[in-house]
Amino acid sequence: MVDIRKKRWALIGFAAVTAIALTGCAGGTEPSGGDEESGPTDEGGTLIVYTNSNSDGRGEWVTEKAAEAGIEIEIVGLGGADLTNRIIAEKNNPVGDVVFGLNNMFFEQLKAEEAISAYEPEWSGEVPADAGDAADGVYWPLVEQAIVTVYDENRISDPVSDEEELWSDDEYAGRFEVNPALGQATPQLVLASILSRHLDEDGDLGVSDEGWELVESYYANGSPAVEGTDLYARITRDEIDYGVLPSSGIEARDTEYATSTGMIVPEYGVPYVTEQIAPIAGTPREKTAQEFIDWFGSAEVQGEFAAEFNSMPVNEGAVEQANPEVVDLMAELPRQEIDFSFVSENLGAWVEKVTLEYIG
Repeated sequence: MVDIRKKRWALIGFAAVTAIALTGCAGGTEPSGGDEESGPTDEGGTLIVYTNSNSDGRGEWVTEKAAEAGIEIEIVGLGGADLTNRIIAEKNNPVGDVVFGLNNMFFEQLKAEEAISAYEPEWSGEVPADAGDAADGVYWPLVEQAIVTVYDENRISDPVSDEEELWSDDEYAGRFEVNPALGQATPQLVLASILSRHLDEDGDLGVSDEGWELVESYYANGSPAVEGTDLYARITRDEIDYGVLPSSGIEARDTEYATSTGMIVPEYGVPYVTEQIAPIAGTPREKTAQEFIDWFGSAEVQGEFAAEFNSMPVNEGAVEQANPEVVDLMAELPRQEIDFSFVSENLGAWVEKVTLEYIG
């Protein structure tokens, strides 16, 4: 399995991740075992952990397990884009100490703003170098997820083969869920996935007319997500037929809703995200932040986390504890090629255009 994953990571093309250097980041990669004068500082108190990956009991699980390990934490959860903006806004007076769960696209923004600091975890040798910040080692990978369009095979026997058909064919109008909350990571990634397939250097914001027309039809024909209502609840009530879900959420929902999840897997693949972790720059609890990162990203803890939440750990020592079905699924799902460097540079303008012109 490790060989398969290494090959898969080699194909990701993380050359897309830009080499944006942080001032003084080399010093931040020193291990924490120095003397008191040169080692990390720590004023004590509860560690504030920012994340967008605290749903479905994850936040409570991490808090409880960290306490058992002697690390008192408080989870603060926000959507990916909102959390990124908050950390940047607070960088001159940081409130949080550690951030995890954001994908590399958001971590690149934090890195460029010098809102996170470099720290090389004890488990750095157990993850593929190009799964995180291959350029500078400022942030490090925890979990990978595929973002897939799903449906219930009990209800749909002849699904579409390509998502673009789903969004543009009037036959499916109102039968697929769209999430217009572009302050969240997954809706932003869906938008990036669509536009990345229709780039044009002469087009509006680097996107062809065809790409923008497709985005317009996606939002116009989709059924907006209902706050507080699970996608699968809407599917089983026959309100919709299709929706987007991170791969780790499939098994739990099939168990809860008695569904049999099918996935639309187009030839160009599906978008993947890799959830990362890093200390927040300027934290007064630097030592504890580093201890938390060493603990949470370890093979033992990531293995337990994978078993509990059907996630796919990046730490190769944790893979054996993951659900074999999840491991097989992630090995088989083709990965869409996305230039995350280009996306990071243009995403803000894309979101603004979509919000003003297509969502309202």
